[in-house]
Amino acid sequence: MMNRQEIDQLVKEMNVDTATKTVNPRVQQVVVRLLGDLFQAIEDLDLSQSEVWKGLEYLADAGKSNELGLLAAGLGLEHYLDLRADEADAKAGVAGGTPRTIEGPLYVAGAPESVGFARMDDGSESEQVDTLFIEGVVTDTDGKIIPNAKVEVWHANGLGNYSFFDKSQSDFNLRRTIFTDNDGRYVAQTTMPVGYGCPPEGTTQALLNLLGRHGQRPSHVHYFVSAPGYRKLTTQFNIDGDQYLWDDFAFATRDGLIATAIDVNDPAEISRRGVDKPFKQITFDFQLVHDQAQAPAAEVDRRRASA
Repeated sequence: MMNRQEIDQLVKEMNVDTATKTVNPRVQQVVVRLLGDLFQAIEDLDLSQSEVWKGLEYLADAGKSNELGLLAAGLGLEHYLDLRADEADAKAGVAGGTPRTIEGPLYVAGAPESVGFARMDDGSESEQVDTLFIEGVVTDTDGKIIPNAKVEVWHANGLGNYSFFDKSQSDFNLRRTIFTDNDGRYVAQTTMPVGYGCPPEGTTQALLNLLGRHGQRPSHVHYFVSAPGYRKLTTQFNIDGDQYLWDDFAFATRDGLIATAIDVNDPAEISRRGVDKPFKQITFDFQLVHDQAQAPAAEVDRRRASA
């Protein structure tokens, strides 16, 4: 068996000393460290060649099925990055505001834009799923309203599927960008999202099965909220009452990010909303934090879908 010093020397000989062209120092640093840690794990766990190759095959299959983003959420990597970002903010003196939580892998750029109000659903589930109105106000941490804040919102349909990835849905179904009005308010008319699970035959659930874990998420709604002069917020709320509220396989539930859906049966309110039956209503406000010169970046550079 090799000790860590011998492993690090071997990695250096193979991946540093062999360089004959311009080196990206950061990439080299990361690759050398990760290879050293991997080789050490192979030693510590006495992994066989077959086990190593099966692991590589798994990653190839997960990439082919576009589930690596889902896997990052399911194994807690994305939540861990949020915890590190929270810590970095605290060290930089950034405090307050609505908590962040994971983005997940299902955002799509280019959703239709409107000011103040948007209907998000295409009407195809109106008879099967409750109508939901989501509304709130975007302010700073002192309660000052922020007009023209950009509120990007997306969620799953009544079957737990997202448009674009689910080709049976219309383009941008349940995806909208709403700019807050002069009062800092946004209103979305949509349908009640439901909880859902990882694809049962997919690579993520296959690994979760081996770990004895479920792959279920509570009903939730995703957001990006941004405005000039403020730090971009990536978050979501989970809906109270769901059996998986505090047992989210993606670890996205956080204090301050739980919304309550109330039933509205009042005929006058039904009429005012322009609908013809009782509906559910959620109020969810956001507080954005002012940009600070030395604050860590709030924007995450990652590949995202674009319709």
